[in-house]
Amino acid sequence: MAEKRDYYEVLGVSRSATIDEIKKAYRKLALKYHPDRNKGNQEAEEKFKEATEAYEVLRDDEKRQLYDKFGHAGVSGSGAQGFGRGAYTDFSDIFSGSSFEDLFENLFAGMGGFGFSGSTRTRGRVRRGADLRYNLEVSLEDVFHGKEIKIQIPREEHCEKCGGVGSDDGKLETCPVCQGSGQVRRSSGFFSIASTCSQCSGEGQIVRNPCSKCRGSGLIMKKRTINIRIPAGIDSGTRLKVSGEGEAGPKGGPPGDLYVVIQVKKHPKFEREGMDLTTSIEIPVTMAILGGEISVDTINGSSVRLKIPSGTQQGTTFRIRGKGLPYMGGGSRYGDILVEVFINIPKTLNSKAKELVKKLEEELAQSSGFFNRFR
Repeated sequence: MAEKRDYYEVLGVSRSATIDEIKKAYRKLALKYHPDRNKGNQEAEEKFKEATEAYEVLRDDEKRQLYDKFGHAGVSGSGAQGFGRGAYTDFSDIFSGSSFEDLFENLFAGMGGFGFSGSTRTRGRVRRGADLRYNLEVSLEDVFHGKEIKIQIPREEHCEKCGGVGSDDGKLETCPVCQGSGQVRRSSGFFSIASTCSQCSGEGQIVRNPCSKCRGSGLIMKKRTINIRIPAGIDSGTRLKVSGEGEAGPKGGPPGDLYVVIQVKKHPKFEREGMDLTTSIEIPVTMAILGGEISVDTINGSSVRLKIPSGTQQGTTFRIRGKGLPYMGGGSRYGDILVEVFINIPKTLNSKAKELVKKLEEELAQSSGFFNRFR
């Protein structure tokens, strides 16, 4: 008998994988290798069984701990051994969520759906439109002040002529074949096999008189201008949700949402560190020695005076409090500006300047002995 493969290897996940990652990996394999999608393919059936057995163990915390400690011996008999046990039938766990039935139908594409006898799922229900994503670049000044920006997006909207239903007279008829369910079912004992109705393509309703403008789809492409409010303090990667500004739903269904993803552009003077801004500035060597004041620009266009103490060293960083970026939703809280000082040492000196520097060197040597260490 062939040696069993490692369960993590079977599902293609790491040993530290989360339960969501394990579910996702199994769902992919189940859709690919399910016997009803691979009629007569023994290899696919074995891979399906192998993946199901691995999932049956790794989804259970107690079984997983035993497997991690003792390997296959620790969970002997725990894996699924045949159709109808464990993960083979627990599809509500694997395909959990509002799209469970749609995923289940995809699993049995070609045969139709697969369900329990007496299922009353109906088609022709109102469906929501698709969500849209828009990438928006903003400046650091926009982040400081906050701003309203107009964006233009192409999207599908309901046809004005037919109101989005696709019919020239605004009417839809119940499909005579499936009686509005969108499916044609064939029962066999406890189970029932359902195939998508070919007459209405699973919608449950049919259009007798297609709209001349949208050709029966109920949707037309338009460009829409939308105002987006950029809150002060926003950061790159933030998603702003604009409800109801996605694409229109088919057959008059409600629209999806628009997600605006923010990217802050690089600034010529400042770099962002959270709510703080960093910048650099040059000062003359005389100011580093004697001290003084220098003007520093801020992000809002004004400037502040920064005091440079005598004896300032190269690379010293000064903090100007409250002149950085506002905290989003933080009221009057602001970050700081961090100013790194670089000392500008002249590359050439005339004879008079050299003479003065020599005198300075002599004076410093007498007063502190600093330069004597370099002689």
